Amino acid sequence: MNSTIVTKRASRWLRVILPAVLILAWLAAGSLGGPLFGRISEVSSNDPTAYLPTSAQATQVQKQLTDFLGSDSIPAIVVAAADEPLTEATIGAIQQTVADLPTQVTDVLATSPAIPSEDGKAVQIFVQLNAGGEIADDVAALDDYLAQSLPESLTVYVTGPAGFTADLAAGFSGIDGVLLLVALAAVLVILLVVYRSPLLPIAVLLTSVFALCAALGTVWLLAREGVILLSGQTQGILFILVIGAATDYGLFYVARFREELRRHAGKFEATKAAIRGSFEPILASGGTVIAGLLCLLLSDLQSNRDLGPVTAIGIVFAMLAAFTLLPALLYAFGRAAYWPRVPRYVELEPAEPVESTRRNQAMPTKGMWSALPRVVSRKPRTLWIGTTVVLAIACVGVLQLNASGVAQSELVLGQSDARDGQDLLAEHFPGGSGNPAYIIAEEAQLDQVGTALLGNPGVAAVSVSAKDAPSGTLQYTSGGLVSPDDQPAAQPTVVDGKVLIQATLTDTFDSANAEKTIRDLREQLGESAHIGGTTATAIDSNDASIRDRNLIIPVILSVIFVILSLLLRSLVAPLLLVATTVLSFGATLGIAALLFNHVFDFPGADPAVPLFSFVFLVALGIDYNIFLMTRVREETLRHGTHLGISRGLAITGGVITSAGLVLAATFAALAVIPILFLVQIAFIVAFGVLLDTFLVRTVLVPALGYDIGCKIWWPSRLARGKE
Repeated sequence: MNSTIVTKRASRWLRVILPAVLILAWLAAGSLGGPLFGRISEVSSNDPTAYLPTSAQATQVQKQLTDFLGSDSIPAIVVAAADEPLTEATIGAIQQTVADLPTQVTDVLATSPAIPSEDGKAVQIFVQLNAGGEIADDVAALDDYLAQSLPESLTVYVTGPAGFTADLAAGFSGIDGVLLLVALAAVLVILLVVYRSPLLPIAVLLTSVFALCAALGTVWLLAREGVILLSGQTQGILFILVIGAATDYGLFYVARFREELRRHAGKFEATKAAIRGSFEPILASGGTVIAGLLCLLLSDLQSNRDLGPVTAIGIVFAMLAAFTLLPALLYAFGRAAYWPRVPRYVELEPAEPVESTRRNQAMPTKGMWSALPRVVSRKPRTLWIGTTVVLAIACVGVLQLNASGVAQSELVLGQSDARDGQDLLAEHFPGGSGNPAYIIAEEAQLDQVGTALLGNPGVAAVSVSAKDAPSGTLQYTSGGLVSPDDQPAAQPTVVDGKVLIQATLTDTFDSANAEKTIRDLREQLGESAHIGGTTATAIDSNDASIRDRNLIIPVILSVIFVILSLLLRSLVAPLLLVATTVLSFGATLGIAALLFNHVFDFPGADPAVPLFSFVFLVALGIDYNIFLMTRVREETLRHGTHLGISRGLAITGGVITSAGLVLAATFAALAVIPILFLVQIAFIVAFGVLLDTFLVRTVLVPALGYDIGCKIWWPSRLARGKE
């Protein structure tokens, strides 16, 4: 009697209380993480120097700048120009406006005098802003004040590091709103088309949203405590990845639950069977993505290292939601969740032995996904060879991929005041004005370093930081340090026996010529001086990205191969899956390169674009192969390899195609953020996922498997089974 009571209580717990507890737990997680949307800026930073390797010269210089410059500031450059030479009255009005800036605009720490150009048609003013403030708001306030205070005849822009930082902040401002709304709307439309049901799309979408809320809350806390560094691009990728992955896992579970409802009369038994049947492929899929993302921990760049665990946390919550929240919701709804196409229980006949099966045995689905396996089975070799040739031809376009880096002024797409201001500045002043290279050298080597700088044709002027000088610097000429006329002699600022030298470059700070100048100077000066600044930061970032790309891509492939080998108990099948995924990635990158160069007219790509694209495409693209091949193996155990491939393709075709469309749509949503890096990632991943979904997984992989036969399972016992 007592055992019966215990059994009933346990059954009641599993059938009633546990689903309710799971739903309430996720509601609590959503209530904690949801309010953090819009507050990411409190714990994030888009400062490029914050993500550099600790060993980089630019990083070492950045750490010491405040010792010389006296405050943690970021420079803005105000450039004011007219068509005719500026009058003394106009210059005086500009000077007075500049002098009032610290009292009129929040976070303005200091300003320089107005410096006229040689042609007399422009002036530039250096404005130091508090780096700890809201740079975008400060630049906007500065721009508004100048527009109101200066004569209308002047063309005025705010540019320099602060201006470009404000541009980036404006570009990322849509992440919490526009990006999320576009991604969720795209997913909802696809789910409505796929399911033609009012309840299922809501259940799947809720799963994705609550997974994102829980992931965001965890990441926000880690960033607040300084465990990770969070940037706008990391945040955007996290949003898209969690929504896409959680929806994909949800689609797979929904399809399996529908299948089990036809096999079981009770929804509890169907839920248990659906969880059991989907657990291994979802876990393997998510585990593969997590393993691939965590390979980014090998990166030299802090931004890449942090992206790995941040997005891995998102995938963990996506899997947890698919294993707990979605089953609980669908259990609560039961068969009604699929209304109006409610799955009915059908008592199935016992499965026939392998020996009695025939190639033309009825497929478990109808329509295209029943016909496609028959097409593949008729001419598998022709199909896989033809598909491989097409993809290989597309790979040739990779030779045109320009992924050596882009100018900072090109990072934000569309109109940019900072970019227009930089162009105006370059018309009247040396290209590197306002963005000097910072060189830290031993005091005893000042003359040696200064002479080397002046001797380089890429350097327009050299100065040395001096706190006692009225302008904060002393000019360095071929005759040595020079104090301004009628000013008492000042001495360079010395910190721990070192001085800070500033070199104004002849070319625009983010140009290829400026980068060449910095590289030449580093080679010439060797270890006698460290060179930092905006140009040096870009160089160190690009170099680290190239190193990361060459190291991490082979590691990811090795990790994925090991996971697939353990999952499929085979060596041949994982090798083929990895090879086809790499071929698909190469074709995607080749097509993207052609479109970037000749259609979209992009100025190039960051070296991290191929790496990030590879991580997402290979780690996520292998998902669909996992969903396919785990089901193929399951069917092969009952029906043999050939029929197992046909049945596996037929059963998973619809759900994998839907999942591919969802993932492509969510990544395509990244294109609403006008940041070149994200737009390129959006196109590559979206196109690559579609290519994987509709060609590689649908035709190439099944055709290869059919042609190879049971040997695809070598060395497991299935390799010795019947075709």
